Amino acid sequence: MKTPKYITLQEVKLNNNCPECYSTEGLELTFKQRFVENALYKAITDDLINEMHCKVCDTAIFPVRWTDEIEQVVAYQKRAATPKPKSIKLKRLGWLFILADLLVLIVVILLITGVLSF
Repeated sequence: MKTPKYITLQEVKLNNNCPECYSTEGLELTFKQRFVENALYKAITDDLINEMHCKVCDTAIFPVRWTDEIEQVVAYQKRAATPKPKSIKLKRLGWLFILADLLVLIVVILLITGVLSF
């Protein structure tokens, strides 16, 4: 199974204390939005995730370790982050499938109505 792809929306440096090393300089919050791509289409979804990382101690900070102050800052930044609108773009193969289905549907309708016969 493929790992999901994400687009980075916003990176915010926080002035809060890191729960691991207690530094106020290296805490960084990143908001990402899920991006789906396959053979038929590309799409941006509504799924948002956030990741926190301390650059001083090089540690990922998970929500279990967040303090109340960090949770408040994350909630504020989450409201301030503007996600890209949900969208879908068909690739060439997707358009070919749609056209082939449409052609088959037209032939079936013409056969049923008696306009086309073999």
